[in-house]
Amino acid sequence: MAMDVVDYEIKGAEMQFVEVELDPGEAAVGEAGSMFFMDPGITMDTVFGDGSAQQGGLFGKLLGAGKRLVTGESLFTTVYTNGSSAKQRVAFGAPYPGKILPMDLSQLGGTLICQKDAFLCAARGVSLGIALQKKLGAGFFGGEGFIMQKLEGNGLAFVHAGGTVVRRELAAGQSLLVDTGCVVAYTPSVDFEIQYVGKIKTALFGGEGLFFAKLTGPGTIWLQSLPFSRLASRVFAAAPQQGGRKEESALGGLAVGGGLLGGLLGGDDE
Repeated sequence: MAMDVVDYEIKGAEMQFVEVELDPGEAAVGEAGSMFFMDPGITMDTVFGDGSAQQGGLFGKLLGAGKRLVTGESLFTTVYTNGSSAKQRVAFGAPYPGKILPMDLSQLGGTLICQKDAFLCAARGVSLGIALQKKLGAGFFGGEGFIMQKLEGNGLAFVHAGGTVVRRELAAGQSLLVDTGCVVAYTPSVDFEIQYVGKIKTALFGGEGLFFAKLTGPGTIWLQSLPFSRLASRVFAAAPQQGGRKEESALGGLAVGGGLLGGLLGGDDE
């Protein structure tokens, strides 16, 4: 399928969004729930699958949807098409603090492997598939890094990463050990495998988990300093779980609510 060539502008600092400019007839594909705003000349169409297999009949649509289901994404994506005679813009917002990375697949060999929740939007024609790690150890112990998304085509795709993003070029045979959740994306020439941390005490009390992702070049890798899973676990750990904190919060809310209600009722009596 022919790729649409789109212009774009990434705006913001910690909470970024990407604004895509579409010529008449061009379209962009967005992850469900990622749309920020759009010009009135753009039409929305929710499609089954990733939007790239619409010429493949029912089987193509089912295959595209099945790939997305395996990676934990919605069965549907939304296609935003410029049906007017002038240029129109549509914007897609990041789901949590971090950076939006433009990936020109034509300059990356046509394929990019990325974390399953990294995809944000793309020019129409980019295909979203799955990439299963070849090594059995990655399947058993890789966690977040086992099932990843595979973006294919020669157009622009935008992926989102948490915190600060680092791009590294690995030479042939050069390796880097990374927390599995911190791997955002890499080119297919990079070898991905899981390595045990080596010491039981470190594994149990170090707080970094039992396994690392070992990335070996040649190729390009992108890393994120704050995976969403890490952010979510910290928020969950800090949230009131039980005992006094939860009860105090409830009593405090009741007292505030009672005072507010009393004030309102007292105001009526005056």
